[in-house]
Amino acid sequence: MTRSTRAARLRRALRAPEATRSNALPAGAWWLWALGLATAASRTSNPLLLGLLVGVAGYVVAARRTDAPWARSYAAFVRLGLFVVGVRLVFSVLLGSPVPGTHTLFALPEVPVPDWAQGVRIGGRVSAEQLVFALYDGAKLATLLICIGAANSLANPARLLKSLPGALYEAGVAVVVAMTFAPNMVADVVRLRTARRLRGRPTGGIGAVLQIGLPVLEGALERSVAVAASMDARGYGRTARVPPAVRLTTNILTLGGLLGVCAGTYGLLASQGAVYGLPLLLIGLAAAMAGLRLGGRRSVRTRYRPDRWGARAWLVAGSGAFVAAAMIWASGADPRALHPGVVPLRAPVLPLWPAAAVLIGLLPALVAPLPPSPTGFKEQS
Repeated sequence: MTRSTRAARLRRALRAPEATRSNALPAGAWWLWALGLATAASRTSNPLLLGLLVGVAGYVVAARRTDAPWARSYAAFVRLGLFVVGVRLVFSVLLGSPVPGTHTLFALPEVPVPDWAQGVRIGGRVSAEQLVFALYDGAKLATLLICIGAANSLANPARLLKSLPGALYEAGVAVVVAMTFAPNMVADVVRLRTARRLRGRPTGGIGAVLQIGLPVLEGALERSVAVAASMDARGYGRTARVPPAVRLTTNILTLGGLLGVCAGTYGLLASQGAVYGLPLLLIGLAAAMAGLRLGGRRSVRTRYRPDRWGARAWLVAGSGAFVAAAMIWASGADPRALHPGVVPLRAPVLPLWPAAAVLIGLLPALVAPLPPSPTGFKEQS
């Protein structure tokens, strides 16, 4: 075998295959990747790094999303992020900001407030520093939302529901139905607006919104009734009997573990809590996993074709975890680079090592299976 033949075989082995029912990426891998990017976004207010995170998430979504209804929700999350930035700027202008500034842009009439509301300011002087601070703050929250939107666009909610532990299955059904509801409503609105446009009817204004909203709500209600009927026919909600001691132990472990996970996550996301955050998170995860394993005894359901975590799934999840870990490390090693100051005003600088770590988040665009062609395999909605 020649060297060129071996190289060609290696390239074919490394090339991402087309997604099928057997090799489609588990939804949990996409969520772990997106949560890693979101965790990284929470550790910085540098607009260049936040923009890079948004670019990474958007590129992966564009490269790997399917034509399923939930895949169209990414644009809605982007618009929601821009709305959050706008609201943050408006609140900063109207209610002021604790950030001092010397570059006054304009001044609004200041409304006097009673004595019990001291510390609250309505109107007054608006400086460039406070607007830049509000822009950085809003951009961080917008990036978090966009990363969550990326997971919502890439992960099949039905596969995510199938992967949930038995103890969380009932709650997972409610979450998945809620997550599926919004994309389907958006698709209904787009379809109705297209139909009105083709008929020469207006698609904007209050009248058009009312005429579109009623069929959308009617369709959502019919879909909900159909989903409930199909779930009842398939035996959802049936549980097995377990001893009271097992139920009590399950509740203690699950609730205590989830509290530990929340406290540990808060510690990791907070700027000063990284020391105790990781141990609390690990202990909470261990207790929660034990509780979920015990709670799974109540579930009598079987799992058809369980998702298998192959090398590509681990690479996708690991890339998100790497980005999060690198950003947490960078926030402690060089906090000034990740949190550029606004007093005095200066242009933010892109830190090279954190930026290079963020680019690792592009790995799913290379290793995740390609979306199926329109004439090939289609994921079940």
